[in-house]
Amino acid sequence: MTSIARTPGQLGAIIRRQRKLQQLTQTDVSAKTHLRQATISALENGEPGVQLKTITDILAALSLELVVRPRSAESTSIEDLF
Repeated sequence: MTSIARTPGQLGAIIRRQRKLQQLTQTDVSAKTHLRQATISALENGEPGVQLKTITDILAALSLELVVRPRSAESTSIEDLF
């Protein structure tokens, strides 16, 4: 599954969805990454200021990777986002 994130909130939602699909708790991810559970929660809630290293550590713990590509045309319809 490929997901596009343009905001911290969208990235957090994608990470939360993938974590739940893998039937992991935030505490499970915390144990894998040696990060506080509150840090996992902050990222999933789209809070600003999460460090890039934290994001990449969490992605790795979930067997996910970050791909950077040119931005596709933005839609003006909310329905097109889902």
